[in-house]
Amino acid sequence: MQLPEEFVRYTRELMGEERFERFMQAFDEEPPVSIRLNPLKTKGMTVIGGEPVPWCHEGYYLPRRPNFTMDPLLHAGYYYVQEAASMFVSHVLRQHIANRKSSNCKCLDLCAAPGGKSTAAISVLSEGSVLYSNEPVRQRASILLENITKWGYPNCIVTNNYPRDYRRSKLKFDVILCDVPCSGEGMFRRDEATIREWSLQNVEKCWRLQRDIVSDAWACLNEGGLLIYSTCTFNTHENEENVRWACEELGAKVLPVETQPDWNITGSLLPGFNAPVYRFIPGISRGEGLFMAVLRKSEKLEMRSERLEVRSEKYDYTRRSNLPSHLSPLTPPPSALTSHLSPLTSHISPQVDLTYSQSIAYLRGEALTLPADTPRGIIEVCFQGHPLGTMKNIGTRANNLYPKEWRIRTTHTANDYDAIIRNDS
Repeated sequence: MQLPEEFVRYTRELMGEERFERFMQAFDEEPPVSIRLNPLKTKGMTVIGGEPVPWCHEGYYLPRRPNFTMDPLLHAGYYYVQEAASMFVSHVLRQHIANRKSSNCKCLDLCAAPGGKSTAAISVLSEGSVLYSNEPVRQRASILLENITKWGYPNCIVTNNYPRDYRRSKLKFDVILCDVPCSGEGMFRRDEATIREWSLQNVEKCWRLQRDIVSDAWACLNEGGLLIYSTCTFNTHENEENVRWACEELGAKVLPVETQPDWNITGSLLPGFNAPVYRFIPGISRGEGLFMAVLRKSEKLEMRSERLEVRSEKYDYTRRSNLPSHLSPLTPPPSALTSHLSPLTSHISPQVDLTYSQSIAYLRGEALTLPADTPRGIIEVCFQGHPLGTMKNIGTRANNLYPKEWRIRTTHTANDYDAIIRNDS
């Protein structure tokens, strides 16, 4: 794989010779494949051949990359395919938010598509918390809405806005995730298109945009609140230098995160800047490139302890008309509102269990013929007892109500189900 000369020259100097050589060797290795389980839906289930991701309770490395598209349980929201280093956000939230006494909070994921960090966050935060999951690009926002809906948690609002719209809305949050657009150096091993798109000019463009996003996010953060800043790139311009800027210009305080030595996380690579920041470098840590820092917004009055005190108001997330006019909430397709019900609510009755081939046909949007004794009307179809969605049984056939925009497009047909997770029983 041919990397840009300017990138090689800069990164070698940044990392040092030994670390850089280990990084380069990783390009000759297969990237690890990992998934994160949905805690609401996978109780009593295990990952076949899975090895735990040490910094995420729900994360598992897989022994190989399966055909995820052909697994009905992926579409049912039982797990999310996520790069392991990105799961570190779960560990950060558990340490700084979820394990605290006053843990219900109002959280904003400002650059959220396709939904990995949003689904990780809502899985960790307490039941009474509210998550706003935002994506500025409309097409990507639609994918985000699908993934959030399938995850099945209540109190999640998906919006399609720019960060400045949130600033204008005057909404305040206890936690804001800023996984900002970046030059994507950490994705070189997995996506060669990012190599072709890389340039020093793009790095310059990115770090300036990132500061604009952080400035807008900072205005939306409650005093004492946390901003979790992350990129999937290596250079210090988009990482340590932006964190140092936030400290100097915004008054941010960088908070430490407890880690273990065998996680092989690298600290700051910017000379003279020793704040606690966390780098995942391929060939050193088991994952792709990630940088993360936890920033606290200081309070006007001195805090009595290091504990974050959240101040979330009660909010009926189903009443999107309550949102400020600056924001544009997205609503799932009507048929999706009952297709991926949370285990916290009641499922539709009756239910019909489908075979694997029927399940794939359903996910493709095809009509099915159900057993003769199936009641007419709206029914819920399942795979191995796990709900997939709804159909309208009219007797001679059952019309498919699975949202058109979610349907499987591939024509591949699998004869046998290559299970990824299974019931322990």
